[in-house]
Order: sequence, then structure tokens, then C-alpha cells
Amino acid sequence: MESPNMKSAQKLVKSIPQSAFSPTNRGLTRNNTSLFQPSISSDSFSGVMHKSWTKENTKPSEFRLHTQQRAAQRAIFNSSVAIKFYIIEQHKKRVEKVLKVMEEEEVRMLRREMIPRAQLMPLFDKPFLPQRSTRPLTVPREPGFKMAACKHDCSCR
Repeated sequence: MESPNMKSAQKLVKSIPQSAFSPTNRGLTRNNTSLFQPSISSDSFSGVMHKSWTKENTKPSEFRLHTQQRAAQRAIFNSSVAIKFYIIEQHKKRVEKVLKVMEEEEVRMLRREMIPRAQLMPLFDKPFLPQRSTRPLTVPREPGFKMAACKHDCSCR
């Protein structure tokens, strides 16, 4: 004995024309239910019918992954970064080498200047006669150690 829900589901399946499922009928929109074929399943415990619509089988379109292209771009980028780091490292080495040479040259010059040399002997042929200065003598002043007077009225006196 069939339930009334099962009879209505069979009527629904019979009412959909078979031409809707043909492979030549691809110009229909997605909203059109004739593109989908019903899949009816019954739950034996609850007696409730579930309707689920499945799309007809389609052929997968060809696609290309960009992984090879991205790998090549990444390799080019990595090599350019490595070249930049190498150039920066070489520049640093050249700068350090120049600074080291300049520093060594400065040390060499300082050592050359620091060599103690004998001073010339004073001539004792002429006797030393000091002359009086023509500048005037300084006048001594007393230092100003006085307390400054307070401008405001206070008891600091």
C-alpha cells in the first residue's frame, strides 16, 4: 500500500518532460527547474518525503594553474634580492677597507709627528737682558661681597 505522499511524488516525476534532461537543452537559465532532475528519498522512520534537486553532469573545463609562472617569477625575484644583498655586502667591504687604510695612514702620520726630536740649543753668545713692559699697571678693586637689599618687605635683615 502506497502513501498519498508517494503518489504525489510519482506524479511530479512523471510531469517533468524527458526533453528537459537532454544534453542539447543547455540554453536554459539556472532558475529554470527543468535543468534539474528530482531525487526523491523517503525516510522509513518518519514517513516524510525529502526532495533534493541535483544538477545534471557537466564536463569540467580545462584550467591552467599559475604555479609554474609564479615559480619562475619568484625565482627571478629571489635572484634579484640575492644580487642586491651581494652588492650591498661588497660595498660595505670596500668602505671598511678604505676606512681601515685611512686609519692606518692617520696612525702612521701621528707616529711620525710623535717622534721626539732634540730642541735647538739656545745661543749663549748674547746675554739675556729683560726689558720693561710698556703696559700700564692694573688698579686693584675690592670684591663686591655686600648683600643685595630685598625689594619686598620681609624680615631678612
